[in-house]
Amino acid sequence: MSPSQPSSKQSKELRRLALSVLQPGFVGTEAPEWVLRAIGDGLSSVVLFARNISSPDQVAALTERLRAENPALIVAIDEEAGDVTRIESATGSTRPGNFALGAVDDTGLTESVARDLGRQLHAAGVSLNYAPSVDVNSNPDNPIIGVRSFGVDPALVSRHAAAWIQGLQSAGVAACAKHFPGHGDVAVDSHHGLPTYDADLDAIAAQALPPFRAALEAGVRAVMSAHLLVPAYDADLPATLSTRLLGDLLRKELGFDGLIVTDAIEMGAVTDRYGIDGATVRAIAAGADAICVGGEHAGQDTAELLADALVNAVAGGQLAHERLAEASEQVLAFADWSYRLGRTVPADPVRGDIGYVAARRAIRLAGPAQDVLPLTAPPHVVELVPTTNLAIGKETPWGVAGPLRERLPGTTSVRVHHRQLAAGSGVLAEYALAPAAGRPMVVVVRDAARNQWMGEALADLAAARPDAIVVEMGLPAPTAPGAVQIFTHGATAASGVAAAEVLAGGR
Repeated sequence: MSPSQPSSKQSKELRRLALSVLQPGFVGTEAPEWVLRAIGDGLSSVVLFARNISSPDQVAALTERLRAENPALIVAIDEEAGDVTRIESATGSTRPGNFALGAVDDTGLTESVARDLGRQLHAAGVSLNYAPSVDVNSNPDNPIIGVRSFGVDPALVSRHAAAWIQGLQSAGVAACAKHFPGHGDVAVDSHHGLPTYDADLDAIAAQALPPFRAALEAGVRAVMSAHLLVPAYDADLPATLSTRLLGDLLRKELGFDGLIVTDAIEMGAVTDRYGIDGATVRAIAAGADAICVGGEHAGQDTAELLADALVNAVAGGQLAHERLAEASEQVLAFADWSYRLGRTVPADPVRGDIGYVAARRAIRLAGPAQDVLPLTAPPHVVELVPTTNLAIGKETPWGVAGPLRERLPGTTSVRVHHRQLAAGSGVLAEYALAPAAGRPMVVVVRDAARNQWMGEALADLAAARPDAIVVEMGLPAPTAPGAVQIFTHGATAASGVAAAEVLAGGR
């Protein structure tokens, strides 16, 4: 063996370091053998998605089996308790999301909702939640954040970010502030392309950074990087791959000394240019400590590919051994801290109804509601269905028709997609207007101001039926002037129930 070649002991240790910085997902509701073996070889984290969840007892059994290999294993989940939900993906979240909480603007309520979620996650064995989103939704056409944000005012977002983090962590689950340095002022979905945040340094400091400063002051120990270009800091590399953003801004200027985890590394914003393996190496080299992977690319092959890429990068000189070791130390320190955090709070699976309380408080009305609400006859509900971004599970139900039917038997409904309207001009007349003849009509939309086809369809329906009641479950906007409008500030199951209660009267 030549002096330049690592010994088998060194190679094994290098692979252990590489595995320790990965946070992979996997398929199935039981722990795969490859994951259990990898934990024994140094894997320090896993991340759960909706595909891993069928019931509370099942998730608890899954995490218990994983932790049998390593009690301090980081078990992460991407659970925002809003439109983006994993733990309740099959039913829709029983808690409203950030925008609804920001609309109420009661930090005590926000803290209570987050604590309630934390109890559920803690009982399931989760130790790290990739939430909250502390992005300021300053661009209303933003295709990726929207109601995932607490609002458009940095001060409001800051105080609710702090409250949410305190609530979650008081229940024994570590929070993660995302998406650094702020994903709220972009026009491209980073799942598919590279967004650019074209603000200058002063604007970024005033608009995007205050919630992250508040999160750090609230005790957050994990920050998730964003896959977006911020030319004011780095004109060439997205934040996840930029030493200027992760090292100079986050570490030095903001003083963060906790865990930096990437947004899903398989997203197009970074893989289209560098490949999933190249993006992984560049992220660690830039200062990230942990690589989230497996939302779309789950499995042993991907985890091994990325571990090999890190090992080879060290051997080839593209990644300093010291940087990989430093990242691993950060992961292990966070694992120890989050393990101790969880042990300070007893597992309590009992949940209250605070989510429904919050959803009801977030409801806002416009127009002559007193003249038409509550409904005195079962309506026909027309739900206009948008294409949502990949952060929102396609399987997650939303809408008003279901809970309204429970309260007003005889309620009928139809769901209309853009492709149906594009196929023919008579769709609204046949499926929306005709069934609603002689009875109330409720039109449910989701970001009608951001989806041109939806806004046009809503205008056509409102022209034909000026008495139609409009329920907006996305960002509120005056898209139906003169009509009675109900704004829920999110499309969770709790928000749907709250809207149905307003429509039907009472609970």
